[in-house]
Amino acid sequence: MDIQTLQMRPFSPWLERELRARGQVHRWFEVEQPDHFLAEHALHIQVVVTGGEIGIRPELMARLPSLRMVAINGVGFDKIDLDECRRRGVRVTTTPHVLTDDVADLAVGLTIALLRGIPGADRFVREGLWTTGDRPLAHKVSGRRFGILGLGQIGSAIALRMAAFGTVGYGDVIRKQVPYEYFDSPLQLAEWCDVLILATAANATTRGVIGSAVLDALGPSGYLVNVARGSLVDQAELIKALASDRIAGAALDVFEDEPNVPMALRESGKVILTPHVASATTETRENMARAVLANFDAFLAGLPLPGGIA
Repeated sequence: MDIQTLQMRPFSPWLERELRARGQVHRWFEVEQPDHFLAEHALHIQVVVTGGEIGIRPELMARLPSLRMVAINGVGFDKIDLDECRRRGVRVTTTPHVLTDDVADLAVGLTIALLRGIPGADRFVREGLWTTGDRPLAHKVSGRRFGILGLGQIGSAIALRMAAFGTVGYGDVIRKQVPYEYFDSPLQLAEWCDVLILATAANATTRGVIGSAVLDALGPSGYLVNVARGSLVDQAELIKALASDRIAGAALDVFEDEPNVPMALRESGKVILTPHVASATTETRENMARAVLANFDAFLAGLPLPGGIA
């Protein structure tokens, strides 16, 4: 089959080489004249390969009449119009399971770094300030109550790790058979916990779920950690809560408008920022690439898609 693929963002050299071995690949992120490109190639593109953080815009998908599959290098699919894909018979795949450990590990690392003030301590030494005296005391991690919003694969892996440090509670759409306390709403979970860790899916019902009320429930000694999606948090309200000491701090790997991060967050000493790197290890990105190709090859062969969600 002569497959033409639209590649939405850069990937590893190995994955890009393997995609080219399977057919013609067009690099959308390098296209300078989109209308001219689409006039020439849109009719022939059958596969889109993209990242979960960018997906494919509905207006672009609408201009690809021969599209048959969207392969996501990641687990997030909030940037894909699944209803439209189902209507058109466009298959959608993700790379489940392979990034769970890395995302959970980063959630733990961010939590420890946030409470213990590790980035500030690093700067303290590098800037030669140790000779001037000691840094202010940080805060204990062990013995805390950790609330996890979203107990899917990643949330469950975070819960397993955080249970070694303290007590775990969770919020989800349904109660699960797990040894953690269940809370009916994000507000109740925030009232109970010391550290609120976000691991839930991003969709219309969870957009802005962490707003003013939840942040106030978390309180001036509470911390927010987000390794899920930036859309879960009302970013403007978070900035206000940090500036007015309504919460103690936040660690964020994801943002509302990536890669644009507000200066108020970048300049805050109460915030740890990472550039959406939860799955960014050599090992996991290799496994994700293999999962993308497994979905691609299954599609070409007319076989069930291992990571199919639509």
